[in-house]
Amino acid sequence: MTPPLELEKELHAIKERNKRVELDKSWETSLTRKIIVAGLTYFIIVLFFYVAGLPKPFINSIVPTIGFMLSTLSLPWFKKLWIRFHSP
Repeated sequence: MTPPLELEKELHAIKERNKRVELDKSWETSLTRKIIVAGLTYFIIVLFFYVAGLPKPFINSIVPTIGFMLSTLSLPWFKKLWIRFHSP
């Protein structure tokens, strides 16, 4: 039989882990994360277009950035659809 003190320690560890998991999940779905990803994506594409000598890198980088963001933002919808058709 596990002593009560040991059970309390285990319960506390589980609660701490759950807090971390909840924060990670909140971050993954947060608007802040989406804005940061969009900004970094745009910056990298602008840099690439500029170095490659392509015309109007600041304007032409908008389209691939929007495409990338739409593809990543639609993934949760596709995940739910996939789960619905693959769950027992």
